[in-house]
Amino acid sequence: MSTDARINNEPGFVLHTYPFKETSVVAEIFTRGHGRVALIARGARRPASSLRGLMQPFTPLLLSWFGKHELKTLHAAEWQGGINAPQGRGLMCGFYLNELLLRMLARGDPHEALYDRYTETLALLAGERGDDERAVPFERILRRFEKNLLADIGYGATFDVEAGSHAPIEPGVRYVFQPERGAVRETDQPGCPVSGRTLLDLAADRFDDSATLVEAKALMRSLINHTLGAKPLYTRQLLRELTDLSP
Repeated sequence: MSTDARINNEPGFVLHTYPFKETSVVAEIFTRGHGRVALIARGARRPASSLRGLMQPFTPLLLSWFGKHELKTLHAAEWQGGINAPQGRGLMCGFYLNELLLRMLARGDPHEALYDRYTETLALLAGERGDDERAVPFERILRRFEKNLLADIGYGATFDVEAGSHAPIEPGVRYVFQPERGAVRETDQPGCPVSGRTLLDLAADRFDDSATLVEAKALMRSLINHTLGAKPLYTRQLLRELTDLSP
């Protein structure tokens, strides 16, 4: 595909927007077939603009754009429907997912399976509609998304064998997990302490055990921090300050 090709009716979600000139915004979009793209939505800040209400996170859209540079021009946007936006703590978790995608995805690199998982995850975060928000297993939803995000962008870890020896992980043994190596038995080494049971649960995509969730949170945080570098995630800090749920 040439860099100045026109793209029509591409499914996508707004991850973030910021003002551009007097009446426009730049929207960072996560699309299914083209990955993360940056689009100028001209006039979107005008009160009468049809784009004003559409350039919002968690709104499933069909987007059309054109341009030969990294910053493209949005031609049209249409509400696609199909899912409800998260509310309450689910909304904050959704913003956390958006910040992860902004920080970890390169522009123009498609991740179709990850896009589908993101759509499914938003629906899960929006699934609670009563007064008891504990009905939504936010921790499990976030840990599963983090694990699969890392794997999809090429930073997936091996959880079921030891680093170096490739010996099977034993559930009753304590390990230290090092981002660039994996699990080692030498617990005096630097890394994230973790049980063999948690590692096996992660390998099997099981997040039902409370002890696994506690250790998986610390381990995913360690792996994500290693991938991102020194700059902290804003939404993680906000969740820690405002709620008892911090990714």
